[in-house]
Amino acid sequence: MNGFLSFVKKEALHILRDPVTMLIALLLPVIEVLLFGFAISTEVNNINIAVVIPHPTETTRKIVTRIESNPYFTLKGSIPENQIDKTLRSGEADAVLVFAKDYDQCVTNMEQGTPVKPFIQIIMDASNTNTATAGAGYLQNILTAGMIKTSIPETHLLFNPQMKSAYNFVPGIMGLIFILICAILTSISIVREKETGTMEVLLVSPVQPIWIILAKMIPYFIISCLNLVSILFLTRYILNVPISGSLAGIIGISLLYLVLALALGLFISTVAKTQVRALLISAMLMFMPMIMFSGMVFPIENMPDVLQIISCIVPARWYIDAIRKLMIEGLPFSEVLHHFLILTSMTILLIGVALKKFKNRLE
Repeated sequence: MNGFLSFVKKEALHILRDPVTMLIALLLPVIEVLLFGFAISTEVNNINIAVVIPHPTETTRKIVTRIESNPYFTLKGSIPENQIDKTLRSGEADAVLVFAKDYDQCVTNMEQGTPVKPFIQIIMDASNTNTATAGAGYLQNILTAGMIKTSIPETHLLFNPQMKSAYNFVPGIMGLIFILICAILTSISIVREKETGTMEVLLVSPVQPIWIILAKMIPYFIISCLNLVSILFLTRYILNVPISGSLAGIIGISLLYLVLALALGLFISTVAKTQVRALLISAMLMFMPMIMFSGMVFPIENMPDVLQIISCIVPARWYIDAIRKLMIEGLPFSEVLHHFLILTSMTILLIGVALKKFKNRLE
């Protein structure tokens, strides 16, 4: 045991003496959480909008006031109807709201149940589909706010009523950070020992090879645990993302994911002979597939069936989905038990394959 602890201390000191590694391991998670939480957002804000009001009334004035006070819109004023195309093409406005000449009478007829023709029109610049879709939805909510409830469905947004993108990105960032810290840095660390020839020196020590490998992993596991604490702190108190579910459940499944990432790093170290190759394998086999197939950015349900099947072998898919259910939706741990079992199976499989390949290379 003393020999094992000595190897752990040796690896920890090696990391501490490398300022670049420490900077990447401890500062990168904070930067990415803050970037995705504040700077990189899928929310649509400051949509420039103009209005066409042939006959202004008190009702239309109230609607325009609601739009002007809405933080998602910037009112560019009223324009004549023949200037709609020019205004949109010039980029002066992203949307134009057109009221019918008899708007008030049409509203009255609708409230009385009389069929009416469309009396208000939303014209959007759809060259940016995200802005167009979001802007049209925002406008429809504003326009229907004062209309009769019998003809308009009432919408309730659960779990994320403000539609903040941080609620979606934080679980994904957690999955990304732990892969970067545990898998990539661990694989590079082990390969570096092989590349410099010091691994053979370590293997002739009285400590068994498996304990040497574990000793190299433990410091990165501890660093990742610190990252987990810092991410949860930033999430709750800086980004104001609620932790609705069990904190113990979030920590438990995160620790399992850390072990899985360490096993993945060990596996990469058995197939890579150089640090550059280990980095390339990590980027190609983990980083890009995780972004594409984990559901972090692109909904898995929208993918073709073949790609949905491929996504099942990406560990981040199950971890990110479980964290969303626990953190955002506030579900009990029993609802993500199958996620936990899948991650456990992947961890056991990776550890078994990685240790077998490592043993074969020693022989």
